[in-house]
Parts: sequence; C-alpha cells; structure tokens
Amino acid sequence: MWHIVYIIAFAVLAILAITNLVRNLILLGGNTRGGQSFQAKGGVGGSSSDRRVPHPELLDQDGQMIREPLLVMRSISVKDAREQLDSLYDGQGSSLDDSDSDPDLS
Repeated sequence: MWHIVYIIAFAVLAILAITNLVRNLILLGGNTRGGQSFQAKGGVGGSSSDRRVPHPELLDQDGQMIREPLLVMRSISVKDAREQLDSLYDGQGSSLDDSDSDPDLS
C-alpha cells in the first residue's frame, strides 16, 4: 500500500518539476529574444504604463543601448597583457600617490 503512495507522490513531484522547468525555459527564451532585462511597473493598472528599463551595464556613455557582443575576447601574448596591466597600475598609482602625499594639509 505504501509503495503506491510513494509512487504517486514521486510522479506528482516529477510532473511539477518538469512543468516548472519548461515554463522557466520559455520565459528565459522570451526575455533573451526581447532584450528585456527588467520591467518596471508604474501606475495602478501596470499594463498601460509598463516601461522597459535596461540594466546599466547594457548602456554606453551616452545612455544608449549597446548593440554589440559584450564578451569578446581576443588572444594576446602574456607579455602584452603584463605591459597593459603595468601601465594601468602605474597610471592609477601615480594619481593616488599625489593625493595622499601631503596628509598634514588638512
């Protein structure tokens, strides 16, 4: 008797899990195709005043949507990468050292 109850409970849980998986895949596909990352709802009804609000990382310096791939990597040598990192580090270090050089001025 308990075997039948366990089988029925497992079947119900499996069906719920599969329907949830399919629903999430459909929603994810719709969000990916629409380019929508967030929807802000305003007003009382919400349906007439839905406005798409993109994620800040998807905007360029002028506030326009970026329409190019974000994960583009090119192959560079280790020496070039070290030179670029050293130049970034040296550029930031000099500006920080200048501002912290005279702590007695306050």
